[in-house]
Amino acid sequence: MLLRHIHLPGLTRYTHAAQLQDKLVSALLAHKANPSSPQPDPTVITAQFHPVYTCGRREIGTVTPEQRDYLTLETQRGKADFHEALRGGQTTFHGPGQLVAYPILDLRRHGITPRCWVHLLEGTVISTCAHHGVKAIRTENPGVWASEQDKISALGVHLRRNVTSHGIGLNVNMDLGWFSRIVACGLEGKGTTDLKRQGVEDVPSVEQVGELFVRMLAERLDGVEEIKTMEENEVD
Repeated sequence: MLLRHIHLPGLTRYTHAAQLQDKLVSALLAHKANPSSPQPDPTVITAQFHPVYTCGRREIGTVTPEQRDYLTLETQRGKADFHEALRGGQTTFHGPGQLVAYPILDLRRHGITPRCWVHLLEGTVISTCAHHGVKAIRTENPGVWASEQDKISALGVHLRRNVTSHGIGLNVNMDLGWFSRIVACGLEGKGTTDLKRQGVEDVPSVEQVGELFVRMLAERLDGVEEIKTMEENEVD
């Protein structure tokens, strides 16, 4: 089985990645509705976004206009967008220096339960961090952590008929000040960190971390024998 890796180069708007993700999810759902049609390959989108705050499905419709104005207020750091998302989890930030990875695949095809999928994603992030000499851990809180206090990767997924979308945001080398506008993921008193602040001296690019993450994910997916890196315009 082929795992397609679509890396969106440079900085990408959240809406652009979300539209591509929706297209891939729709193709998988169409196949499930009509199994005689060709089965799409599992795909991982990797990108880094222009500054954007997103909220999870539990908060859709609850963010007030005043809160949106505050989050999107232009400062010396620049201006961020705000969007609602269907993923799990609460409000978080995505921006330059962070790897966003969206695996889009049918969990049943790989023999994975939803609970095991979250565990698999966490394990892939932990292994990616370990490759760079950073010991990351699970805690009682969602995501992956460099310590009990400092989160290094957010995690939020969406499932429909066992088709998963959304995924992880792994902080590589960010301006963490953006997180000061929110209670990240709804966790009071917790902080955020990245690979650089965890002592990685020769900080890899987001693209390099994305390639490693996809390879480590592929090793954990039953049936995947090959990774094919593709341009966005090659997507069916």
